[in-house]
Amino acid sequence: MADKVRDSWASRLGVILAVAGSAVGLGNFLRFPVQAVQNGGGAFMIPYFVSLLLLGIPLMWVEWALGRYGGGFGHGTAPGIFHSIWNKNRFIKYFGVIGIFGPLAIFIYYTYIESWTLGFGVLGLIGKLKTAAVARESMQAFLSDYQTRLWPSYLFFLATFFANVYVISHGVSKGIERFSRWAMPTLLFMAVILMIRVLTLGAPYPEHPDWNVLNGLGYLWNPDFSALRNPKVWLAAAGQIFFTLSVGIGVILTYASYLKKTHDVVLSGLTSVSTNELIEVVIAGSIVIPAAFAFLGPTEIEGVAKSGAFNLGFVTMPMVLNRFPLSQFFTGLWFLLLFLAGVTSSVSLVQPAIAFLEDEFNISRKKAVRIFSVVSFVLMQPVIFWFSKGIVDEMDFWVGTVSLVVFALIEVVLFSWVLGMDKAWDEIHQGADLAIPRVYRFIMKYITPLFLIIILVSWLVSSRDIIFMTNVADTNKSFVLGTRLALLLSLFLLAFLVKIAWRRREKGNS
Repeated sequence: MADKVRDSWASRLGVILAVAGSAVGLGNFLRFPVQAVQNGGGAFMIPYFVSLLLLGIPLMWVEWALGRYGGGFGHGTAPGIFHSIWNKNRFIKYFGVIGIFGPLAIFIYYTYIESWTLGFGVLGLIGKLKTAAVARESMQAFLSDYQTRLWPSYLFFLATFFANVYVISHGVSKGIERFSRWAMPTLLFMAVILMIRVLTLGAPYPEHPDWNVLNGLGYLWNPDFSALRNPKVWLAAAGQIFFTLSVGIGVILTYASYLKKTHDVVLSGLTSVSTNELIEVVIAGSIVIPAAFAFLGPTEIEGVAKSGAFNLGFVTMPMVLNRFPLSQFFTGLWFLLLFLAGVTSSVSLVQPAIAFLEDEFNISRKKAVRIFSVVSFVLMQPVIFWFSKGIVDEMDFWVGTVSLVVFALIEVVLFSWVLGMDKAWDEIHQGADLAIPRVYRFIMKYITPLFLIIILVSWLVSSRDIIFMTNVADTNKSFVLGTRLALLLSLFLLAFLVKIAWRRREKGNS
């Protein structure tokens, strides 16, 4: 096979914004507030920051270093990167399949949910949400109706899908990086406008003077130390760190593979983490929870959060914003903010599959994008048309939860134990502008793997109802089983493609 010049990042700022954009998504503005409210508000934040220090930041550095290391061998995805580290083991590349399978499967259902934000943003701006947003029941009905109707929801899905394809078709530097360079500042500007408006609300009800924004912030930041004895709070916090930083997916590996050997990964990785945390904790934490607390009170906000993952963002926030002056503007701004955050994440989910086709099969960017677009579009149709059958929940559990932890565990073991901590430490500091505290040698080798094993076992034990489908309606069981079969077949197909790719590579080297 003829050698190709791999794409690369045009600037250091560009790669930081792209990685931060991958992390900043719907989870920051929708999942984080729900998880915080469901797990005791302030009680959630202590294990959240502990998980960030012991799990999120170490894994971020590991993935940046692994990706850059594998990119030096011409590999942009996990199978090749894993093989570069442990080439004496002929099976390790197949474990890397998860790093392509995960982003692809998440993209399939994430893009459809992302399209709701575009639809609600447009409908909010033209005033179509005003009537429904007067009560919780009517707004919930509007959301359910939107999810099941083909018009206009399918039109907004098509617009979202082709927006993603347009960005990725232009490559890493001219597509993803260029988009992230304007999308991230725009997203941040929109979020700050909403945050300022919420923080200047005060108490909307004279009869409830304690229902105010200041107490809403206190709900999030005043810790309840007794709740720390509940292992579910710790598990939820660790899970949120996984989702919010996009670790364990395979995206950061691919992004980092386009770095040069002398490019810093320590400070760059820490900067991307800090950007994500600023947006999630400081900004998103100052929008949804204080606004919902001021309008719903401490009891009702917990009931809404427990009633559904999307209810705070898609049901409560339109009701709150509907009471603002210029309500259509702020409602549209909220959902278009979510849309931008969603796209910065979804374009990153595409890159591992594109890089795999480019690097391992020597396929051009345009052809790889065409193949990916056709395959992913076809696979999205069951998600859209059978959304109410539990397909998305099933995919999110196995792909967006279990596989993330398994993949992250493989990564950290390869980095700390197979590559060896001495060599790994030298690799991560190659070209570094900042020295990592030496305590992280111990954390990466022992604490982070142990933390991941505890999370995986706990999730599997606490999810027996999901695994054995005891919580699935009889009418939906065939759809859930079909989803599991489709996921398994996808894994085997990708493993087969990896096998073919390695045969081609071996023939090319012989």
